[in-house]
Amino acid sequence: MGFLDGRKGLILGVANKRSVAWACAKALQREGMEIALTYANERLEGNVRELGAELGVQTILPCDVTKESDIDGLVEGLGKRFGQLDCFVHAVAFAKREELTGTYLDVSKEGYHLAQEVSVYSLPAVSRRIVPLMEGRDGSILTLSYIGAERVIPNYNVMGVAKAALEASVRYLAHDLGPRGIRVNAISSGPIRTLSAAGIDGFAAILDHIAQRAPLRRNITAEEVGDVCAFLASPLSRGITGSTIYVDAGYNIMGL
Repeated sequence: MGFLDGRKGLILGVANKRSVAWACAKALQREGMEIALTYANERLEGNVRELGAELGVQTILPCDVTKESDIDGLVEGLGKRFGQLDCFVHAVAFAKREELTGTYLDVSKEGYHLAQEVSVYSLPAVSRRIVPLMEGRDGSILTLSYIGAERVIPNYNVMGVAKAALEASVRYLAHDLGPRGIRVNAISSGPIRTLSAAGIDGFAAILDHIAQRAPLRRNITAEEVGDVCAFLASPLSRGITGSTIYVDAGYNIMGL
C-alpha cells in the first residue's frame, strides 16, 4: 500500500532508464499510482514499451508534442483508459545539440523556436486538454526545471531561456488552475548523468563543481527527484502550488 493508491497519472517524456522521467515513473508506481506513458515516435516506441513492461504499465500512447493532433489523441486515449486523471508529469525538453555549445548570442531562430515549443509550450498545450480529466480531484501537474533558468550555466544557452519560460508558465498555470482544484509545480533538479545531459559541453565539470560546492557535498540522484515527484503528486503536498522545489543538494543557496 502506498500513499498514491487509487490515483492515476500520466508521465510524458520517459525515454530510457537514465532519464529523470523514468525515476519519476518508478516512484509514482511504487506508491500505488496507475500510470500511463507516451512515446514521441516509432523509433522510441519499442524502448518505452519495454520500460513500461517492467512496471506493468498497461497504457502506453503515442504523443509528439509538436503535433496538436497527437496531443488530442493522447487525451482521448487517457479518457477511454482512465476516465479521470490525478497527476500529469511533464518531463519533455529538447534543444538541438549545436545550440548547447558556444554562446547564447549565436542561437538560431529555428533552434530557439524548437526549444520553446517542445520544452515550454507543450506544458500548457497538454494541460489545457487534460483539465476536464483532472478537475475536482485535487490534481497535480509537475514539470522538471534546472537552475539554468535563473543563473547562467555555460553552454546551457537556449535551454536556460526555455527553463526560465517554463518556470514562469508554472506560476501562471497555478493561478489559472487553482480555482479548479489543480496544483502546478516545478522541480529544479541538480545535474544528473542522463543521455540528454551528455549533449551539454563541459557537463562533467559542472558535476564536479556541484559536488565541491553544494552544502551536502555531493550530486543528487534521479531517484531523489522521483521521490519528490511522488510527494508533489500526492495530497501530502496539497498546500503547495506555483512553486519551484529544489532537489539539488542545496546548491541553489550558494552565492559562490
